Amino acid sequence: MAWSALTTPIVGTPRFPDAPLPPRAGAGLKADHIDAILADDYRIGFLEVHAENYMGDGGAAHRALSAIRTEFPLSVHGVGLSIGSEGGIDPAHLERLAKVVERYEPGMVSEHLAWSSHDAGYFNDLLPVPYNADTLDRVVAHIGQIQDRLKRQILLENPSTYVAFEQSTMSETDFIREIAQKSGCGLLLDINNVFVSATNHGWKPIQYLRSFPLEMVQEIHLAGHAEDVDDEGEKLLIDAHDRPVAEAVWKLYEIVICQAGAMPTLVEWDNDVPEWPVLRREAMLADAVLKRLGPSALLGSRHATG
Repeated sequence: MAWSALTTPIVGTPRFPDAPLPPRAGAGLKADHIDAILADDYRIGFLEVHAENYMGDGGAAHRALSAIRTEFPLSVHGVGLSIGSEGGIDPAHLERLAKVVERYEPGMVSEHLAWSSHDAGYFNDLLPVPYNADTLDRVVAHIGQIQDRLKRQILLENPSTYVAFEQSTMSETDFIREIAQKSGCGLLLDINNVFVSATNHGWKPIQYLRSFPLEMVQEIHLAGHAEDVDDEGEKLLIDAHDRPVAEAVWKLYEIVICQAGAMPTLVEWDNDVPEWPVLRREAMLADAVLKRLGPSALLGSRHATG
């Protein structure tokens, strides 16, 4: 079933203020930052949480997130649905995700184009899929199952990859476009993932962005990456989320905003997390780009102001 973001039904009685994500910068919510965020004169545009961290019934984490959700728009980002898995969606995990979404009424819900489960086992990684007709049909079916249960559209994030499959018969951008068109999902464009994959596979990130369906993008992710070398001594980038956004990624971000307009932009920092002022500064840099370049974008601003 194709779900429209404009006709997404509201589940149950709202407990929080209606809060769609504004076309501003947001940050990943960390427990150590909550007091600083609530006391800060700078009001971050929104906050994003990993759904799997809130799948318990109660406790301090839920009390803190309820306080945040009262004050800020919220985005829920899943990392464990394993949308690309041949084994199908775990119904118990989907139910837990649905409870988080119903509980906090986020502005957006997103997941990854990846798999992380096999039989009864889970891998602590987001693994790539081959881009072919069989995988396409499987992913579209899984997204339909998820959207039917959540009763809303989800966003699908492009991956960071380190290997390519001989079985692939489509480009990544064509594959993602087909998924969105057939499933009715929206897209989350992770620009750091684009830069990481482009470097690892030896293609130009700007060519990827030219063929990416920007008109379907509803959220952007930015993050830092680490540099390494592969077994042959070639440069290898790792999507590490442990440092500031690289200058090359900022430049690609400016190109996207010039083309697509201002939209919710998350700065991810999940490892070696700094104090709140450091992450705040990264978000302010993104806000400055959105304010400077968003209004004159070629596709126009497609998101509510706020």
